[in-house]
Amino acid sequence: QVQLVESGGGSVQAGGSLRLSCAASGYTYSSVCMAWFRQAPGKRREGVAAIYTGGSVTYYADSVKGRFTISQDNAKNTLYLQMNSLKPEDTAMYYCAAALVCTVVAGNLEGGPDTEWGQGTQVTVSS
Repeated sequence: QVQLVESGGGSVQAGGSLRLSCAASGYTYSSVCMAWFRQAPGKRREGVAAIYTGGSVTYYADSVKGRFTISQDNAKNTLYLQMNSLKPEDTAMYYCAAALVCTVVAGNLEGGPDTEWGQGTQVTVSS
């Protein structure tokens, strides 16, 4: 059973930075797609960034390119999302996700039927 536990969310002013962490356990495959999604109230879930556990970064949403960086520490089984130059529109619940493959449909990162999800961590950016 895959378990994903996010931390690091909080409130920050526009232009500030936050680093999210996701402690992962329970997956047995040698290569897994780890990703960050977010969902703001009243909006659909959005894929933010994805990386394979082998280290190949596969995806950034256009809205975060150049500002967010996804990375991982395999020794600690931890996924990170460094978020810089935060904007009010980045306000959302951020979810860590794991799946066998990263699924990109029409240019958008999507969750699949085998995607495992964390409980989420709230990020609030004020103007």
